[in-house]
Amino acid sequence: MTSVDVDTASEQEDSGPSGYAAARLRLLQEESRSGPPRRSALAELTDDWLAGLFRVGGGPSGVPRGAALVAVGGYGRGELSPRSDLDLLLLHDGSADPAEVAALADRLWYPVWDLGLALDHSVRTPAEARKTAGEDLKVHLGLLDARHVAGDLGLTAALRTAVLADWRNQAPKRLPELRELCEERAERQGELGHLLEPDLKEARGGLRDVTALRAVAASWLADAPREGLADARRRLLDVRDALHLATGRATDRLALQEQDQVAAELGLLDADTLLRQVYESARVVSYASDVTWREVGRVLRARSGRPRLRAMLGGRGAGRGGGRGDGRGTAAERSPLAEGVVEHDGEAVLARAARPERDPVLPLRAAAAAAQAGLPLSLHAVRRLAATAGNLPTPWPAEAREQLVTLLGAGRPTVPVWEALEAEGLINRLLPDWERVRCRPQRNAVHTWTVDRHLVETAVRAAALTRRVGRPDLLLVAALLHDIGKGWPGDHSVAGETIARDVAARIGFDTADVAVIACLVRHHLLLVETATRRDLDDPATVRGVAEAVRSEGTLELLHALTEADALATGPAAWSAWRGALVADLVKRVAAVLAGEVTEQAADGEAVPTAEQERLAVEAFRTGGPVLSLRTRAEGAEAGEAGEGAGESADGPELLGVELVVAVPDQPGVLSSVAGVLALHRLAVRTAELREVTLPAGMGSSVLLLSWRVAAEYGSLPQAARLRADLVRALDGSLHIEARLAEREAAYPRRRGTVAPPPRVTVAAAGSRLATVIEVRAQDAPGLLHRIGRALEEAGVVVRSAHVSTLGANAVDAFYVTGVEGAPLTGERAAGVARGVEEALRG
Repeated sequence: MTSVDVDTASEQEDSGPSGYAAARLRLLQEESRSGPPRRSALAELTDDWLAGLFRVGGGPSGVPRGAALVAVGGYGRGELSPRSDLDLLLLHDGSADPAEVAALADRLWYPVWDLGLALDHSVRTPAEARKTAGEDLKVHLGLLDARHVAGDLGLTAALRTAVLADWRNQAPKRLPELRELCEERAERQGELGHLLEPDLKEARGGLRDVTALRAVAASWLADAPREGLADARRRLLDVRDALHLATGRATDRLALQEQDQVAAELGLLDADTLLRQVYESARVVSYASDVTWREVGRVLRARSGRPRLRAMLGGRGAGRGGGRGDGRGTAAERSPLAEGVVEHDGEAVLARAARPERDPVLPLRAAAAAAQAGLPLSLHAVRRLAATAGNLPTPWPAEAREQLVTLLGAGRPTVPVWEALEAEGLINRLLPDWERVRCRPQRNAVHTWTVDRHLVETAVRAAALTRRVGRPDLLLVAALLHDIGKGWPGDHSVAGETIARDVAARIGFDTADVAVIACLVRHHLLLVETATRRDLDDPATVRGVAEAVRSEGTLELLHALTEADALATGPAAWSAWRGALVADLVKRVAAVLAGEVTEQAADGEAVPTAEQERLAVEAFRTGGPVLSLRTRAEGAEAGEAGEGAGESADGPELLGVELVVAVPDQPGVLSSVAGVLALHRLAVRTAELREVTLPAGMGSSVLLLSWRVAAEYGSLPQAARLRADLVRALDGSLHIEARLAEREAAYPRRRGTVAPPPRVTVAAAGSRLATVIEVRAQDAPGLLHRIGRALEEAGVVVRSAHVSTLGANAVDAFYVTGVEGAPLTGERAAGVARGVEEALRG
């Protein structure tokens, strides 16, 4: 064996997969090294291993001629996370035998695959690489980060120089393509700064956007704001590293069940702290992206206008003093927007005569003017305001308060202007209490946004409702503050009332207005919770709301705030059904506040409709259940389904099927009807139970149950089948529990995360006519049947019930009495609640 052979054999041993794998594992297990040092060390270790493989693959000299191994993409940037792909390009000049190049590629790729590492690889000449980059934007982006690993350094350097030159020459065409790619990705993946389970790489504000900003900078057309961007990028990469180590997978999605482990890996307090760090970083990236793409658009518009300008001037320049002095064409017109604020080149900027240091209201005035004009605030203007504007006195002058209201009332354009102020710290300076809700996650799947963005979105929604109220300023400020108590111990509405009272006084509202804003924040959930969980026919329910709001003006504001809050929460929080219930409650409360008497029967019960009375009479005459099915669509009144009803309706506008059941009053009605619906796989969205008194001379009362249901899958059952099973359930010949248990055993439901245990409580002062038992539990087939059985076994009578399903959660209220018709004593009510809770947990 020659000395060359001995050296080659030694190098093969050092560069073998087992040696690299062991060194890689040691590096990843070093607790003292993390973050950028670990990523750089991992990239360097991988470089050395691949370079060894490359040299071993060469001829007698150990160095292949006319070939180079090039790292591209994230590996090219030296950003190797524990489970990152290896993006590699085997570059050759075309002079070598294709078989030799193929053999070299095999010697490189197969060891990588043997270790189970993900590999994105290609073999190309420089000309082929440039051609592919010209056809594929993603390939071009990867080559912008090309870095030499082994082989012919000159070959790599020449390709990198050519690729960068191509990128700069083609920038007017490629940058719009890149922007469109970023926008499409954001539409698919959502915003990293708000998602509960975000994709650290693909979501808007993630690592892909950072790469796009690097590409824009490489074009020399524009550059991103540098402040904070490097730190944001580092934090996102650190979180991705921890995610890879915690899961052992090459994943970029920060799933809920892994967030605590990732937080611990990073030494953070908890998952909420982790998410806030991710959100803050994402917002820095998103804001930098917005500013950068606006600048790219301005530069490209100016460039496209220069040829036309030269043609109009006959080839001469714009003339002395006619240009902007920055090589982008003529000076754009400056149009006044407000005192100290002008529009310039598609942005709101400060006027030349503006003096922020002498005008503390200027930040709010500029923001309001920009939002009302539908313009972004320029980066330079926001930074100048943040650096030089003085602090507002306490309380604020009237103009400052009016400008804040004007900003909040601009609708959708408020959001980017608010984000610009927040990015430079101006929001926290104006509203110090904002810091506690900033970037705060909401651990509720109903919510789309973080707490702070939800508050801004609520103000946006409220801006569309200002024509419905007499004091739109109070509505908009209450919308901005309604959840300001989140993050403090206890009920956020109670904590928020105290904070809102202080903020409203500080921004200059008088004592009476401060009281209204505080009341709106304290009771912002009152209308929707009462309307969906309480018996609106009980005078105590309506009177309780009237006592809380105290005036028709406050009720009007609370109605609008309730709708804006729900619309800003997410699609599951508001519907035509909820809107109708809230409107009905508002109408009743307004009547009480106006001193009117609502139409009620002598015993306090609402007068039944003609249709309800017809069903009740028929049920009394037949002695059995009577069913009516109606389909209900958005914007349309419900219509009788008739014979053959039960076929599922098509179309996205369908709200569900309304099922009305009238049954002569008897024990077990609620549990029987609920059980039959569960057997037919009908999911209960809402349910109401009430007693209908028959006309004089017809004897006892009839129970009326109104349901909104939807088929879990397939079509709805026929009404005749439902009635037949209900008859059997009421006479005891249909054993519902056994049938449900058999189905559960045959087709067990897939369980995801563990749900919180059910909670059953007695509502304080819920009604003077009955005791209100509240049930909150994970929705499941047969849940309402089990609740009904538990109440029957407790020996109480269900006078009315109000059932609603919110996503995967059931929130139900049952108005119960003893058999003698009186509310339960406190001790017995607590016992009933404990019994129902035990039945649901068992």
